[in-house]
Amino acid sequence: MSEYHIRLLQEEDWDEVVALEERAYAASGLSEGREALRSRHRASPSTCFVLEDADGFGGYLLALPYPLFRCPDLSLAEEGAVQESNRGSNLHAHDLVIAERGRGGDLARRLLRHLEETGRAAGYRTLSMVAVHRSQVLWSRLGYRARPEIGLPASYGAEAVYMAKPLEPAATDPAPTSGPRAEVG
Repeated sequence: MSEYHIRLLQEEDWDEVVALEERAYAASGLSEGREALRSRHRASPSTCFVLEDADGFGGYLLALPYPLFRCPDLSLAEEGAVQESNRGSNLHAHDLVIAERGRGGDLARRLLRHLEETGRAAGYRTLSMVAVHRSQVLWSRLGYRARPEIGLPASYGAEAVYMAKPLEPAATDPAPTSGPRAEVG
């Protein structure tokens, strides 16, 4: 397998992002469409990433600040940039898809680890996501806790599960150990 690297999502990536998103979600009715996807990126371009290697596009991750225990509705585009009041608390990993040729390895984990590092550096306290296609088992192994009591927009379907995890300070952070900790449980 080629060596992949992660970079910020750019304008020329949208055809690949939309095509990959449609292949991943159209059959289950979870595809959002180009404008909704682009609105997530416009809300927070510094937290949306592409995975690529010498063969090209390998996947993407769209994330944006969102209040803990809430998530974007798949049927609606975001309205403008994320409000400043939502920054610094919770970072929501809205959509992560790995291209078919790269599946089966640790590429999703690498993208999430990159998001965690980005979130920590920006001062976020928690990460959240909505697990679809029964992926909560995978995400729970990465430290996300299922929160089935959190209501989700109908656009996610009946089997989707909200998940969250605290972002512990990086080992080099001089933050006091007795300070406030993000509560997701």
